Amino acid sequence: MSEMITADLVDLDLAAETKEAAVRSLAERMVTLGRVTDLDGFLADVAAREALMPTGLDGGIGIPHCRSAHVTEATLAFGRSARGVDFGAPDGPADLIFLIAAPAGADDTHLTILSALARRLMDEDFTTALRTAADATAVAALLQGPAEPGDAGPDAPADEPGARADERGARADQPGVQVAEPGTTATESDTTAADRVFRIVAVTSCPTGIAHTYMAAEALEKAGQHAGVEVVVEPQGSAGFSRLDPAVIAAADGVIFAHDVPVREKERFAGKPTVDAGVKAGINRPAELIAEVRAKAERGELTGPVTGAGSGAAGSHPTPLDGAGEPGEGYGTKLRTWLMSGVSYMVPFVAAGGLLIALGFAIGGYTVDKAPSVAEHFVWTDHTSWAALLFQVGGLAFTFLLPVLAGYIAYGMADRPGLVPGFVGGSIALTINAGFLGGLAAGLIAGGTVMTVQRIRVPAPLRGIMPVVVIPLLSSAVVGLLMFLVVGKPIASLQKALTDWLSGLSGTNAIILGVVLGLMMCFDLGGPLNKVAYAFAVGGLANPNEGSLKVMAAVMAAGMVPPLAMALATTVRGKLFTRTERENGKAAWVLGASFITEGAIPFAAADPLRVIPSAMVGGAVTGGLSMLFECTLRAPHGGIFVILLIGNPVLYLIAVAAGTAVSTGLVVLLKAARKTGRPDQGEDATRTEDGAAGGAGAAAKVPEPV
Repeated sequence: MSEMITADLVDLDLAAETKEAAVRSLAERMVTLGRVTDLDGFLADVAAREALMPTGLDGGIGIPHCRSAHVTEATLAFGRSARGVDFGAPDGPADLIFLIAAPAGADDTHLTILSALARRLMDEDFTTALRTAADATAVAALLQGPAEPGDAGPDAPADEPGARADERGARADQPGVQVAEPGTTATESDTTAADRVFRIVAVTSCPTGIAHTYMAAEALEKAGQHAGVEVVVEPQGSAGFSRLDPAVIAAADGVIFAHDVPVREKERFAGKPTVDAGVKAGINRPAELIAEVRAKAERGELTGPVTGAGSGAAGSHPTPLDGAGEPGEGYGTKLRTWLMSGVSYMVPFVAAGGLLIALGFAIGGYTVDKAPSVAEHFVWTDHTSWAALLFQVGGLAFTFLLPVLAGYIAYGMADRPGLVPGFVGGSIALTINAGFLGGLAAGLIAGGTVMTVQRIRVPAPLRGIMPVVVIPLLSSAVVGLLMFLVVGKPIASLQKALTDWLSGLSGTNAIILGVVLGLMMCFDLGGPLNKVAYAFAVGGLANPNEGSLKVMAAVMAAGMVPPLAMALATTVRGKLFTRTERENGKAAWVLGASFITEGAIPFAAADPLRVIPSAMVGGAVTGGLSMLFECTLRAPHGGIFVILLIGNPVLYLIAVAAGTAVSTGLVVLLKAARKTGRPDQGEDATRTEDGAAGGAGAAAKVPEPV
């Protein structure tokens, strides 16, 4: 740690008022010392991590962090703010701000030391000392900790990720409380069953795996000590993880998952009473999680699939564990998660490209698409040249849609090794005109191929080159073969058939066409059917006519309805929604007005049987009215921000408002009926707040990109 922070990286009078300014101020110190090579690139990586989940913690702590290719060595910078900076913590601004910068390929030693720091932040004496230290040198010394890693003090990093020497084995000074070392076998004591310590195994993990993972582990262990419960935690962080011994898991009475990324090898914990929550719940309310899992065990309640390994409180009525892409889940759940991973990264390209194209049309007129390449002809004083520039840049942004969609579907399935074959497959789909369906297929094929290759056992000397050479080589070759010669052309034919079918509904059946497009736009909220309808509309803009412009208007109007309806519903009947959903509703106003249908996904993920049908009815009303009013649109994106490019704009807004009102009324009626029949599903339900809906909400806060 002495190499990671020095007095030059400490600012005891941090004057920044926003988290962006605070991070920039601390990052500039890293740049001065040569620890960061590209300030703007590094700040973009930090911002991307912040978008996944706020890094503010209870107790006045902000811990922005990321792994970045612009970092030369693992570095920690510290700032102390008198007025506080908002990092999204529930209890308010942070006065202690830690900026952690890890290289993209940070080794286990660096990450282990950083995880040890994360654990120390749970110690009130440690944070008090940081608040009262008089100079930068004293703060740096506090953060550096013992000089030797092998010191037995509580601040010394152990030889396992996130572990500490004083957490191993039995705690003799705390009778009845044990925090076992991963890899050891738990033994029964000679006490009676009534006196036996309640045992919990837990897994913690966060998107970056540097800070929150280990802070949640520390909080759960401390809460276990206070409750007289044996808690054994497996932090699944960036430095790798040591699997709990099967005997420890078998002897456990309950399981806690505190995670924001899928738990690895979750099937090991099958058949146990389980509490599944976000990683911040593990940090902020560990005692509640422990009490909840104990209550489930006393009731004999299972939340994990029985595989024969269960013991203790195992029952006979399992339900699937919550999460994504893990054994024991239904394929539909996995598929939805993988597809949404790709869609969420693709949407910013659609938004940026669409708005640039819209600006090009607004400035240069409807013939701007016929302008020559600005690389060959550009007049600085000619506004049409600037319009052509915007239009052509937007068009290039659109060419990334399929590669990004396929690449991040594969990423959702197989992590980083899936990116290369996914992007290759998406590019092939673009080349052979397979459209969005081709992009979806390419991503799934790429992810499945990588997952298959990863299961192959290879000799130890080859493991180092597997993720860099072998996996990209083999998976790209397989994806290329399948997309070019096997599945690509049939998918391209299917895409064309769908487009021809939709075209056949035009003309005298314009209102029916609008209803059908509205239903498709709202059925999967940004999924495959939504994208087929959108691709049909955008394709018509290549050679625009009166009919194609009406189709584009209907598609965008219907796509705006779901998030606007959910925003309105959370405003007029907030008690029917959870606290997280009400917060998401505030963002949904902007997302809906911007034609980002995915803004309704958090609500649909939490209650699909009520939200999706309501959205579809409203979308159908809006699509049909838009066609009836003969509204037109020449921009492929932009929502109300391209109102100047809409024909019959007043009637267009009336169509959107009517569909929004219909969807809002339906979802309120359906949720009110549910609440009357099931009073136990109130707004403070723990799982809804911190589990499935909370996870979806993180995505909709545009963590991910929307």
